[in-house]
Amino acid sequence: MTLTPQWLDELRARVTLSTLIGRTVKVTRAGREYKACCPFHNEKTPSFTINDEKGFYHCFGCSAHGDAIRWMTDQRGLSFMDAVKELAAEAGMEVPAADPRAAKKAEEQASLRDVVQGAADWFTQQLDSSNGAPARDYLTKRGISDPTRRAFGFGLAPDSRSALKEALKKFPTAMLVESGMLIAVDDKEPYDRFRGRLMIPIRDARGRVIAFGGRILGDGEPKYLNSPDTPLFDKGRVLYNLDKASPASRQTNRIIVVEGYMDVIALAEAGIADAVAPLGTALTEAQLGLIWRMVPVPVLCFDGDAAGQKAAMRAAMRALPLLRPGFSLAFAVMPPGQDPDDIVRARGAEGFTALLDEAQPLVERLWAHEVAAGPLATPEERAALKTRLLAHADAIEDADVRHHYREAFRERLDTLFARRQTERGPRVPWAPQPQRGSNRRFGPDPRLQPPVNEARSIGQIGIGGHYAAALIAGLLRYPAAIRRHEEALTRLAVADSGDAELLRVMLDNAGGQEGLDCEGLLAILEPMKVYNRATTLLRADGMHFSFNRRLDGEEVDAARETALRDLEEYIGVLVTQPEIRARLAEATADFQRTMDDEGFARQQKLSAMDKELTRRLAALSDSSQG
Repeated sequence: MTLTPQWLDELRARVTLSTLIGRTVKVTRAGREYKACCPFHNEKTPSFTINDEKGFYHCFGCSAHGDAIRWMTDQRGLSFMDAVKELAAEAGMEVPAADPRAAKKAEEQASLRDVVQGAADWFTQQLDSSNGAPARDYLTKRGISDPTRRAFGFGLAPDSRSALKEALKKFPTAMLVESGMLIAVDDKEPYDRFRGRLMIPIRDARGRVIAFGGRILGDGEPKYLNSPDTPLFDKGRVLYNLDKASPASRQTNRIIVVEGYMDVIALAEAGIADAVAPLGTALTEAQLGLIWRMVPVPVLCFDGDAAGQKAAMRAAMRALPLLRPGFSLAFAVMPPGQDPDDIVRARGAEGFTALLDEAQPLVERLWAHEVAAGPLATPEERAALKTRLLAHADAIEDADVRHHYREAFRERLDTLFARRQTERGPRVPWAPQPQRGSNRRFGPDPRLQPPVNEARSIGQIGIGGHYAAALIAGLLRYPAAIRRHEEALTRLAVADSGDAELLRVMLDNAGGQEGLDCEGLLAILEPMKVYNRATTLLRADGMHFSFNRRLDGEEVDAARETALRDLEEYIGVLVTQPEIRARLAEATADFQRTMDDEGFARQQKLSAMDKELTRRLAALSDSSQG
C-alpha cells in the first residue's frame, strides 16, 4: 500500500481537527484556535491548543503534539494504517492499494467482516426474542443491566447445529467456515460452531466485530469458547474491549488487565471503563505492546486463585525481556478465591479502586513470588533464591533496567538475610598495654601504624584510585564475584593503567571459571607481569573494607558471607555512580540553559542519587571498622 505525502496531506486537509478531537474532549473556541484540558495529562487550566488552519494540536503542559492521524494513534490507540483507513472513510477517500493481491485481500477481509457482523446482528435478535429469556435471566443474575448488555452487543446462539448457517445462507458456506462461524470436519456437512451459548462479540481497535466468545448456558464443556484464528482474528494480537478502554484510559491514565471478558463487563457495569482482557491465552508480547502504547505501567488484576496467580507470573515472565526505562507492570492482589467481579459486587467501584491503588510493582511481585516458593533455612536454599532472582534480572534486555533490578534484588536479599549485629558498648580510647616478652613497657597504638612500604602508594592514589584498588583486592580474595558480575565489571573504567590491566587480565582468565579461589587465581596470574601488583594489593592494610581483610577466628564463614555481600554492593555502586554523575552533569547543563522546573527537578533527583551512592560507599567502608 503506497501512501504518498500528497495523498496524506489531502486526507489531513479534509479532516476538521477540532471536530475530531471534540468527540471525546470538551473544546472551546479561543480566537482563531480552540483550547481544551489536555487528554494526555491531568490539568485544571487548559493548555491544549487546536489549530484547524495548520492542522495540528499542541499541549504546552506535556508537549503532546500531532495531527489528525497522530490523534487517532495516540488517543484512540489505533495503528497508523487503521487510523488512516478510519479517517479516509469519514473523508470519503479511497485508500490506495499497493497491488492487486493487497486489494483482493482487503476485499476478502471486508467480506468476512460482513459475515461476522451479520452473525452478531442475528445473535442479538435471538437474545431479544422469546427464546432468549433464560439467557436474559442469567445476565440479570450476573448483575448486567440492559444498557450494558446492549453496549457490549450480547447475543444468543441457539442450541442448534444449523440455525446460524440457515440464517446466513446468503453468504457462501466457505466464507462461513473461514470466518469461524461454521466447523468443517473432513467430508461432513459443516455445522454451527456456537450452540447453546451466550454470545459476546470481540471487536478490533476500531470497534468492528471480528470474532466471538461464547459462554455455555447450563452444564457442559468448555465453559467458554472463542472463535478460532481467522484472517480477521489473531487471538494473540487482540485485546478484548480495546476499542472502549483506549479512549477511557486517556481520562484515567490507567489500563487494567483482567483475565476474561466477563470481568471486563462487570467492571464496566460498575463504572470502570478502562479494562481489557486477553482471549484465552497468556498475555503475549504483541498484547503487551498494545497496552504500553496506552499507559507505561498497566495494572494486571488476575483472579485470586492458584490459576490466576500462575497467569500473573506468566505475564511477568513474558514482560521481563521487554522492559525499558519507564515501562513496566503492576499487580493488584485479589483476595484468595475472588475475582474482579466478586470485588465490585461486594465492595463497589471504590473497593476495587482501593485494591488498584495498592498494586505491587513488578519487582516486588517477583520478589514475593520467589520468597514464597520454598523454605529459606539453609545456605543452599538461600543461594537458590538468589539464583532465581538474578535469573529474572538477567532476562531483561535493557542494560540499565537490568542493572537496577539486580541492585533491587540484592538489597532485599541483604535485608532478608542480614546477620543480627551484636550490641557494642561505647568506644574506649586506646591505652598502652604491657607487652609480653619485651623489655619495652608500652607498645604503639596499632591503629595509628602507617601501612607497609609496599602498600603505601595505595593510600596516595586518591579517592578514585583507592576505590579501584580496593575493588581489585576484593576480587582477588573472592574470585567467584568476577564471574557473577563480569558484565558490570567490564563497564567499569579504572583510571590507573596498571590496575586497569590487572582487572582486564582477571576478567579474561577468571570470568568463566567456577569454584576458583584466591590461591587458584594467583597461580594463574603468577607468570604474568600483573602478579606483583596483585600480591601487593592483597598485602595492603590501608583499605578499610570487609572484603579486603584476611579472615580468621571462629566466625570465618559468617564473615566471608558479609564480605561477599559488601563486595557485590560495592561493585554496583562503582559501576552506577559514574553513570549517574555523567547524567547529572548533562542535567545541570540543560537546567542552566532552560531554567525550568522540570530541568531543576531532574537535576535535583540525580544529585540526590549521587549523594546516596556516596553515602553507601562510606557505609561500606565504615562497616569493616570495629
